[in-house]
Amino acid sequence: MQSQVSIAATPRTASISVGLQLAAALVLGLVILYGEGFLSSPIVHNAAHDTRHSQGFPCH
Repeated sequence: MQSQVSIAATPRTASISVGLQLAAALVLGLVILYGEGFLSSPIVHNAAHDTRHSQGFPCH
């Protein structure tokens, strides 16, 4: 005989989870944008540079 346990997310835990996911995505994105500025690969640097300009972010 198997017993199954069902754990349902409450609205509060679901909203906390979504908030943490959004915060983690934001931090990861900022790390990538900051880190690419120090890369020695001109292709990656120029691609990110053009992306920043297209989004309206100042970069120099």
